[in-house]
Amino acid sequence: MPGQAIPEPRGSRRKGSVTSEPITAVTAKANTTDLVEFSSVRLSCSSSGSPLSFLWMNGSSEVTASDRVQLTDGGSTLTITSVTRYDQGPYSCHVSNPVSNGTSNLVHLSISYGPENTILKFSPSLEYFEKGSNIVLSCKADSRPAAQFDWFLNGNQQIHAGPELRLTNIQESQSGNYSCRAFNTKTLKYDTSLQSPVTVLGEFQ
Repeated sequence: MPGQAIPEPRGSRRKGSVTSEPITAVTAKANTTDLVEFSSVRLSCSSSGSPLSFLWMNGSSEVTASDRVQLTDGGSTLTITSVTRYDQGPYSCHVSNPVSNGTSNLVHLSISYGPENTILKFSPSLEYFEKGSNIVLSCKADSRPAAQFDWFLNGNQQIHAGPELRLTNIQESQSGNYSCRAFNTKTLKYDTSLQSPVTVLGEFQ
């Protein structure tokens, strides 16, 4: 009928000259979720509906732009440069407009780092060891995934692999400077402990 208004779609609302369409199917994704510390990641958010306003969350905290964080494409794209082990998320995006809002799925980042702070310890912790005694040397490092360990005597002689080195019935010839080296299969980095002296003396009287 001439002059009859065309009905607006159900759920829409006209504000001025802009029609707001309900928000549905909010989805967040990352170009990769398997990262090495200090690399970069890009997360994107998509949604139906219009107009769209985007807000990124890291857990319960709002993500804002900074030296390492860029928000582009109207806020729908989040780029983090030089990620650290503390940037693992979970991330989500919240989309809103005058008639509705919605929240995406969670995106978790797996960030590999290390090894670092590689430390060697003795048990028992003694300054000198009696010939024939037993010693357990253990090595640990801050690393994700867990580091692999190799043991060295006097800096260059590789003598063992694994997080523990057990010296049983130790002899004076085994005196020397022991160290352990950690290796991360993801970051492809090494870190070596300080050298620790083992001094074996003849049987104590």
